[in-house]
Amino acid sequence: MSAERFVRVGGVAHHVVVDGTGPVCVLSAGLAMSWFDWDPVVPLLAPYRTVVRFDRPGHGLSAPAPAAPSAAAEAHRIAGLLDALGLPGPATVVGHSLAGFHAEAFARMHPGRTAGLVLVDSSVEEHARVPAAPALRTAAVSGLGAVLTALGVPAAVGPLARRAAVRLSRHSGGDPAPAALVRRCYATSRVMNGALLENAHYRAVAAELLALRARSPLPAGLPVTVLAAPDGSPRWAERQRGLARRLGARFEAVEPSGHLMMLDRPGAVARAVLDLDQCDV
Repeated sequence: MSAERFVRVGGVAHHVVVDGTGPVCVLSAGLAMSWFDWDPVVPLLAPYRTVVRFDRPGHGLSAPAPAAPSAAAEAHRIAGLLDALGLPGPATVVGHSLAGFHAEAFARMHPGRTAGLVLVDSSVEEHARVPAAPALRTAAVSGLGAVLTALGVPAAVGPLARRAAVRLSRHSGGDPAPAALVRRCYATSRVMNGALLENAHYRAVAAELLALRARSPLPAGLPVTVLAAPDGSPRWAERQRGLARRLGARFEAVEPSGHLMMLDRPGAVARAVLDLDQCDV
């Protein structure tokens, strides 16, 4: 049975759902996604793992984001959530899309607390540079969010935009999320603003991770798996292979699957987590 709660990390209320028993596994979804997007994966892991799902600030049911995101802050957020839940032991961290940056940063900044990494069609930026004037970017998206909220855009368009984005990001099929949950999250300015803020600082987070790679190696022998969803794109497949080579990771092309692999191929995601114990990297 799921245990749903709110825990405070850095003064912000985070929505967290915990299932199962055993070694800890943290699931972190990509930009504008929510805890329930992992629903197909959780039943496959919960018999063997304590599965922790959470919403970053401005996502799902968590409180609004108080500041622009950074790779370091997201790494510390995962550690803070585990502390708040009383789960100090090493955890396997699964990062989807943008959250792949966060998962890798956690492993580099908290090596003693990392049991393994699974990167699920992770974002890849080989040559990112920190954009100029980050404060202006934050102010710009804040202003844009205020205008869109005043026009009633989140309530009018948010759930429809979510449904369309999920459909476009899958190999086949629509959005399986319950309509009530989609409205509860995506009809709000809070979630719209959270997505705008993370998107605005995407390059900065990517550049920060590149710098972190240069000074903070992954723990020796850490099992890492890169799951890619090429979906007909040889270039994307090669970039994902390059990420695996850089991290000394096992690489697997999961086909057929769209970007939302947890919905298209939940078994592949769960198997990658459970197989980490047998990884020899």
